[in-house]
Amino acid sequence: MSLIDTLARMEAVAAGRAQPRCTVRHRHLSRRPLVLVPLTTAGEAGAPLGALVGTDREKPALLAVPQPRDRELRFAFLAELAEAVLPYTDGFADAVEWEERKETDPETGKKVPVQVELCADAPQLLVPSGAGIEFVRLLGRSMRFRRTAEQEPEAPYPAPPHVPLLGRWLTHVGERARVPGSGLLLSMTDLLTRHWATGQSALEDQHLGALLSWIDPPPGMSGRAAAERAECARDADGQLLCPPAGPATDPAFDNRLLAPAMARYDAGLPGAEEALRALIEGQLRPTWDAVWHGVDLLRALPEGTRVAERWKRDRWSYTAHRDRVRAGEPPQPRQDDAVTAAQKLSARESAQARLDAQEALDDPLVMAGRRLAGEAFQGTVTAVEMAMSEGKRPMPRPLVTLRTDDRPQLAEGVRLHRPLADGRTQTAEFVAFEGDDEAAPVVRLTGGMGRGKTPEPGSVPEPGDTVCWTLFEHSPRGGPELPDPEDTPWTHGGPPPGAAGAPPDAPDPVTTEDFL
Repeated sequence: MSLIDTLARMEAVAAGRAQPRCTVRHRHLSRRPLVLVPLTTAGEAGAPLGALVGTDREKPALLAVPQPRDRELRFAFLAELAEAVLPYTDGFADAVEWEERKETDPETGKKVPVQVELCADAPQLLVPSGAGIEFVRLLGRSMRFRRTAEQEPEAPYPAPPHVPLLGRWLTHVGERARVPGSGLLLSMTDLLTRHWATGQSALEDQHLGALLSWIDPPPGMSGRAAAERAECARDADGQLLCPPAGPATDPAFDNRLLAPAMARYDAGLPGAEEALRALIEGQLRPTWDAVWHGVDLLRALPEGTRVAERWKRDRWSYTAHRDRVRAGEPPQPRQDDAVTAAQKLSARESAQARLDAQEALDDPLVMAGRRLAGEAFQGTVTAVEMAMSEGKRPMPRPLVTLRTDDRPQLAEGVRLHRPLADGRTQTAEFVAFEGDDEAAPVVRLTGGMGRGKTPEPGSVPEPGDTVCWTLFEHSPRGGPELPDPEDTPWTHGGPPPGAAGAPPDAPDPVTTEDFL
């Protein structure tokens, strides 16, 4: 936790209300997100009990499993979930725009521009908490390998054709959620804690009701009191006033209400199923309303400048998976090979570095945290001295002196970066402190001034300008390229079966020469 985040939490405790950690919204928020509030039973991982799902906050679809131990009822729940989710995910597949990209020509080996399809928008799924994201991944893993009646007519409990398809989509958005800054699958607690700091622990922030109580407490009540009420307050029957739907249920609800209701359903009593569905909806509805309350709070924040760029990457990801599904490719494997796993890890590391840089550039409050950490500094230009580089073709290398109150971690030759008005990034290097005064750094501009012998207008700051230099790159580059799966060495899993150079599937036959 950074120093500025710690300060924000201390101020939240003192003020009795959550304090902003950002001045803009750093995640894309769809105009029509699909909200999914799942509920699972205790004692068996991932056993669904019910869910509220939909894009209309007033009319959610209720899915319920009256008896989770009944396999047919659980499969019917998955089929209903597919009928509710797939029309939403498929609704973005055909509205496309054309983008120009450079691809390698197989004949010449050169990069050539080509026109490719890009979906104009993409689906966005919202769940209450991080545990909801894990549940979505679990559902995807359990559904995408289900066999349908067309694939295996003799298989017991065949799945409807659209159930494995939903499993593939849930797996895709679940994997995409591991990429920092992505927006296809988001949890409301993660969204809110990114933008507000509360006076409670990070574990307590995973309770959506308590988190919202700090951010928007009821009139006349402090955030701490409202959060305690949301976590612990119970009615006369001992039931929580704010059920967690985390997606696990409350033990008091399981023992006093759910178990007797299931017993009446098992006994075949009239009206037992309707009563059980109403009971499940009563547990889900407070969390459903809380998710939409969080959406309202987030929409009140202006969107960051570089959020659209990250959402475009999500659109590329959605378009690529759409193409794989339409091409009839098999579902995602249970386990990635060594090269694929390394590629995913490298991509996530690059995405994290890019996200950290973009959030700081979009938000002065986030940049303040980087300045406190010594990773950036802001100051006023006090002097500019024109200078030229040495060599056959001298280039402008102005020396800029600043006055700053920050204490960056500078050393001679450290590369610096600052954004320009046209979206480019100007590079520089630290030279020295003027007169050994640590409040007066001198930097040499090394880029962003054009290719002429005189700098382009506006590319060199003038005395009196306020500028901010960062020690981190604004567009971090990825690591070295990894080998193709066919060229993977044996130390990292070797080539896939059947590829050239792969070991034979069966060992050599045993001969008499193998024995002494």
